[in-house]
Amino acid sequence: MSTFIFLIMEIITIEKVTLFVVLIASLSVHEWAHALSADLLGDPLPRSEGRVTLDPRAHIDLWGTILIPIIMIFFNPGIAIIGWGKPVNISLPNPKSKVRDDILITLAGPFSNVAIAFTVTVIFGLWDRIVGVSDSSFDLLFLIVQLNCLLFFFNLIPIPPLDGSHILKRLIKMKEETYRNLSKYSIIILLVLVNIESFSLILFEFLNYSNSFFYYIFAKIAGT
Repeated sequence: MSTFIFLIMEIITIEKVTLFVVLIASLSVHEWAHALSADLLGDPLPRSEGRVTLDPRAHIDLWGTILIPIIMIFFNPGIAIIGWGKPVNISLPNPKSKVRDDILITLAGPFSNVAIAFTVTVIFGLWDRIVGVSDSSFDLLFLIVQLNCLLFFFNLIPIPPLDGSHILKRLIKMKEETYRNLSKYSIIILLVLVNIESFSLILFEFLNYSNSFFYYIFAKIAGT
């Protein structure tokens, strides 16, 4: 019995470690996408601060990338996961395209998570078509897709400091002072929001449709 319990605990630990590693990688790509898009649009600040890199060390926030995810993944009995990377500083040097550039740089982060989900789905689909994938490999695919779809969804919520709030600020021409004041209550707003039943239903519906969409792509490529 003790050997069986140890084996179960080992499997659970491996799954949690895998989730933690995938989260760090996904957050790093997310922040790199912000930095790269800013760099391509002529903003020198991200590159000067060493952010145009896929090296996770450049994007790690002690609390948002390490401590809080560890607590929520390894010690929280629930399924919720909250995490974030170190924000990318931008200067938006071109006044004529400042609003456009800010929106494009902001959107690059969430859509990088969609790109991760799509790329991994294609790779695993080809892998399954050629040699076949194991159940554990398919579970890894499901984990990567679902986590990145979740990051895409949450980051587009228009509440500071999430990416959606920057887009909303630009679209409605919100004053910086108003944005800063709203940011003071953002954590409380987010905590209330995630505990609203209708929000949870919308989230689960989004994840279900996302999972179905990427599974369809996988099945088409794999020929199953």
